[in-house]
Amino acid sequence: MKKLFLNILLVVALSFSMTSCESCSDEANKAEDAIEEAGDAMEDAADDAGDAIEDAVDDAGDAVDDAVDGAKEAVDDAVDGAKSAANDAMDSAEKAVDGAKEKTAAELEKAADKLKTKDN
Repeated sequence: MKKLFLNILLVVALSFSMTSCESCSDEANKAEDAIEEAGDAMEDAADDAGDAIEDAVDDAGDAVDDAVDGAKEAVDDAVDGAKSAANDAMDSAEKAVDGAKEKTAAELEKAADKLKTKDN
């Protein structure tokens, strides 16, 4: 599209330069120079816009990568927390079972002592 626009500008400029009047020729040359400068400015602007788009895409990709990394870390932390909670629950359950065993053994021993004293 840039080439088409520049070709059109070149044709217009050449048509101005083909005038027979010398003053018109000078003005046509000035117009051609202005058109070339405008074409160069347009090309520079298009290049700058392309660079800005590339930078924006790169920044968006970096942001997505950072978000994925953050999500992975959050999941890892949640898994670690769940493991820790499960281990704590197991420890508490083992302590409760051990406590129940000790109380049951003590109660059985008391009951056995009472039975022995009744028999004597």
